[in-house]
Amino acid sequence: MVNGPDLVRPARGTRPANRRALIVAAAADLFSRNGYPNVGMGEVAEAVAIGPSALYRHFRGKQSLLATVVDEALTAFAAAVDTAAGKPDEVATTLAATVLARRDVGVLWRREARHLSVRDRAAFRTQARQIGARLAEIIAARRPELDPVAADLLSWGALAVANSVSFHRLSLPEPEFSALLGELIGAVITAPNPTLGQRRDNDTDPAPLAARSRREAIVTEATRLFADRGFGSVSMDEIGAAVGIAGPSVYNHFPAKVDILLAAIFRGEERLRIDMQRALAQAADPRDGLARLLAGYSTFVFENPHLIQTLAAEAGHLPDAHRQRAELAQRAYIAEWVHLLRRLYPDFDPVPARIRVHAAQSMLNDLALTPHLRAYPGIASAAAAFGAEVLALPATLRCQPDSDSQRADEPVRIWAEGAAATAPATAASASATSERGASAG
Repeated sequence: MVNGPDLVRPARGTRPANRRALIVAAAADLFSRNGYPNVGMGEVAEAVAIGPSALYRHFRGKQSLLATVVDEALTAFAAAVDTAAGKPDEVATTLAATVLARRDVGVLWRREARHLSVRDRAAFRTQARQIGARLAEIIAARRPELDPVAADLLSWGALAVANSVSFHRLSLPEPEFSALLGELIGAVITAPNPTLGQRRDNDTDPAPLAARSRREAIVTEATRLFADRGFGSVSMDEIGAAVGIAGPSVYNHFPAKVDILLAAIFRGEERLRIDMQRALAQAADPRDGLARLLAGYSTFVFENPHLIQTLAAEAGHLPDAHRQRAELAQRAYIAEWVHLLRRLYPDFDPVPARIRVHAAQSMLNDLALTPHLRAYPGIASAAAAFGAEVLALPATLRCQPDSDSQRADEPVRIWAEGAAATAPATAASASATSERGASAG
């Protein structure tokens, strides 16, 4: 299906004047729903009722088409930020309206841009940084007490909340949806001034100590490669080279490449499940439980950005049974947050509450996947504070990541009341694949 008020699928054999726009809209929809590697040019052609040869008259190939799709998505967002510059008090509502008209922007940039050429990726990364810098200027004009670093962080947090609707299919009637999303974006823009340490001189993460286990090294390095280039673009030889062994030797530890992906994704599930059990067991009440979940999740995503990217983009490569398990686990994890939020605010309806939780988690994911932000000491705590604003957590009940004030001697009976108390959890960023079609949450 082609999206947009003027982009209706034409009858076969006709030559509409807006054919190129129809192609781009159809490709954006297919890439965002199914993933770039899973979409063929024939499918795009069929979506606009033309033959493949006609499609190649407009685009050299699929990668060229993806570049155009990403360029138009980023250009639309840049235009919205420029519009907001003239109405700084309406920046949140302007961004909300723009992203709800183009819900594919976030997923196209965060998940599919990896498949672009090196040159195009660099150009679009520059464009994205310019969008963030422009929004930071607007925020700084509204809030002169902010230093440039704080304004930059608030800018990227607001953009991430706006794009959170790319990673699920939940919906509300208008104007309720626009109002809620505008409120969530505004919660970040007006968040308390974040405090960060001095940024490291480079945008790369420090090299961690390597595990002695060859199996662990394979999972770690493969996860980095999958995150950077996509599962389908990484060979077993490249995985072997990353850990200093021949490609065939990897098969001594894993029967196939998909088994490495499975190990990485289940590692994330298990870590989040354990963290959730601990947070809820130590919580004094639902408010404290949600604050602990938020703090623990923020720590997790900033410690494991490559795993977060892999969870977000590559779960679709799992065998059906494993993919379904991951999807159910991810929904169960989000359901626990929603359950606590609605105990805190009983008047929150289920779908708006779930949209709010998605916004908080997706924002943390996005900030963790932005290299220049990861370089700031204290970023996990600052990001968790933004998440608390999105969730409307009372300030006196917020936990900080890695808090030493946990009260293990005061468990709360929340766990048994949750939607799926014993289900394993996977990262919320996997909602790009797991929540498609879940309109009722």
